[in-house]
Amino acid sequence: MIHTSTGTTYAARLLFAIPVLLAAQPAFAHVGHGAAGSGLLAGLAHPLLGPDHLLAMLAVGVWSARLAGPNTGPRALLSLPAAFLATVALGALLAFGGFALPGVEFFIAGSVVVLGLLIAAALSLPVWSGALLVAVFGLFHGYAHGAEMPATAQPWLYGLGFLSATAVLHLAGLGLGLAGRAGLRATLLRFAGAAAAVAGVALLAA
Repeated sequence: MIHTSTGTTYAARLLFAIPVLLAAQPAFAHVGHGAAGSGLLAGLAHPLLGPDHLLAMLAVGVWSARLAGPNTGPRALLSLPAAFLATVALGALLAFGGFALPGVEFFIAGSVVVLGLLIAAALSLPVWSGALLVAVFGLFHGYAHGAEMPATAQPWLYGLGFLSATAVLHLAGLGLGLAGRAGLRATLLRFAGAAAAVAGVALLAA
C-alpha cells in the first residue's frame, strides 16, 4: 500500500537536491535566457533557467506556508507570493522604462541566501513583515527580468510569461511547504533551506 506521505517526502527531498545541483554551476545563473524565443515563451523560460530566480521563487512559497501556520486561510498563505509578484511587475516596469537600479545581482543572490536561512531556521515572523521582505527581493528579480528581455520580445507578452512562471513556482513552493510542516518532512525542508542558502553564497561568489 502506497501512503500519500511518500510522495510529499520525495518532494521535500527533491527540493533539497535542487540547490545542491545548481550550486555546482553558479556561472550559468543567467545564461541562455534569450534562447527560448521572444515574447511569451522567453518570459516563461526566464525564471526557470536562472537558478537564482528558481530557488528564490520556490523559497517564497515554502516560507509563506511555514509563516501562515496550519490554521490560517488562503489570504495569509498567498500574502507573500502576492507581494513578490507585485514588486516583480514593478521592477520590470522600471527596467522597461530605462531606470537604473543598483546592486541587482547582489540582491537577487542575497535573496536566495536569506530565504534559505529563514527556511532552515524555521523562523516565525508576522506575515506582513515577511511580505515586506519578499517584496524588496521581488523588485530586484523583476528588474532583472525586464532588463534581460530579448530585443524582439513584446513587453506585455514577455511580462505575462515571467509573471506566470513566477506564480507557478510560488505555488510549487507552497505545496512543498504545506506538505512539510511536521516530522521528517519538516526536517528535510530545513535542510533544503540550508542547501539553498549555500547555493546563494555560491552565486554571490561567482
